Amino acid sequence: MWAVLKTLLVQGILAKTLLRSFGWLAWLLPAGFLLKFIGLPLLAVLGVLAAPVLVLLFVIGLPVFVVLLFGGALMALVGVLLTVGIALAKIIIPIALVVMVVRWLLRPKAPVPATGEVH
Repeated sequence: MWAVLKTLLVQGILAKTLLRSFGWLAWLLPAGFLLKFIGLPLLAVLGVLAAPVLVLLFVIGLPVFVVLLFGGALMALVGVLLTVGIALAKIIIPIALVVMVVRWLLRPKAPVPATGEVH
């Protein structure tokens, strides 16, 4: 087992697999936010999102221990990002709406061009 991991690490395959796995977050996070918005609890959302990640890591051919390690780490990261993202959205969206309304109310009035003027 250690010889296989050492070989994979030396060849860089393990590092490439880890970086590719982080690319999955690009579509996992919007899907997670949508499922969370629908009303699923966080553990159910993570359960739904964990299945494709674990299947991908198994298909790549990693040992079960490594699959569970990387899958667990990715799901922990997704859980943290979902929790923090939803908390930040509850703070940022009202502030952004207030700023947009104030800008809209205080915008400069466009001058009305007078007809018949020659420049």
